[in-house]
Amino acid sequence: MEQNQDFSRTLSLLRRERGVSQRSAASDLGISQALLSHYENGAREPGLAFVRKACDYYHVSADFLLGRSMNREGTTIGAEELYDASAEKGNVVRGSISAMLSKKLLVNSLDLLFDLLGKVGSKAAINAASNYLGDAVYKVFRHLYRASGTQNEGFFSIASNHFMAGCTDADMVYSEADYLDSLTQQAKEKGKESFPAMHNDALKQSYPQAYQSLLQIVHNTGERVNKTVEARKK
Repeated sequence: MEQNQDFSRTLSLLRRERGVSQRSAASDLGISQALLSHYENGAREPGLAFVRKACDYYHVSADFLLGRSMNREGTTIGAEELYDASAEKGNVVRGSISAMLSKKLLVNSLDLLFDLLGKVGSKAAINAASNYLGDAVYKVFRHLYRASGTQNEGFFSIASNHFMAGCTDADMVYSEADYLDSLTQQAKEKGKESFPAMHNDALKQSYPQAYQSLLQIVHNTGERVNKTVEARKK
């Protein structure tokens, strides 16, 4: 089994999510605590028998345990090991394997997206995309902040009533409109040839690792949206 840092991090985070001690997990898995510690720290690599046992113990697929999928039951996309494009090497989201993998998918996909936008060469498109995504990050964080029960929202310059009324949503709509306008203008002024190739083979060749994260997001979003559409038809 070749070196896989995702495996050791995932193994450790799954144990913490389950709320069991390293000693208890090692006993359940039929190995010593010292050996489990080596596996979780990446100091040693387990054999296939242990991987199977760990998958059964934590009720996850091998793809999930190896960091190849966000789906605990497996994935319909034959993705390569997810690559972390973050400049902060060794940076790990604490406490949740789902948070860690979600972070990796988004970081890798955004790295690819802004590289493509850089090749297009439209500053207006880059700024609009940044504003749109910035609004999304702002909303996710502020809802999290509010849910914690904190009453003081002086940290934010947007008034609470304005935020809850959807002013940030409105800014996202306008940012998306600016994004579409700037891409249309780019195609009109520079021609379609100013856009890099974005078919499957081209993206896979240019971004052999990060592209797998984008594929996963495309797949997950498609599944989620299509289920919603089908549900509304019933």
